[in-house]
Amino acid sequence: MMEHEKLNYVEFAAKDLAATKAFFSAVFGWQFVDYGPEYTAFDNQGLEGGFYYAEMASQTANGGALLVFYSDNLEETLEKVEGNGGQVVKAIFTFPGGRRFHFVEPSGNEFAVWSNAVV
Repeated sequence: MMEHEKLNYVEFAAKDLAATKAFFSAVFGWQFVDYGPEYTAFDNQGLEGGFYYAEMASQTANGGALLVFYSDNLEETLEKVEGNGGQVVKAIFTFPGGRRFHFVEPSGNEFAVWSNAVV
């Protein structure tokens, strides 16, 4: 649902659109719609968005925004990330309210996954 003056869409650069699509499909169950060879979009993921072909990537070290997924089972999600070509760049750590890890997907964009489940 679109709401006035609320975030509605996010776009990321991706140097390997096929690998990025395969990764998010396998790990998070995303489906994509291609709009030509250099753009692909996703929806129904809490926030709609897309990936456009470019050699850049969003990383927090360079001031990029960090989008954070929620997981009921952090270790299971971490295994899926690593098993499908993602690279963990910050191992699971605790913070007030939960635990999380950061990963980079095949095109180099950094994301995080958090859980409020206590181990």
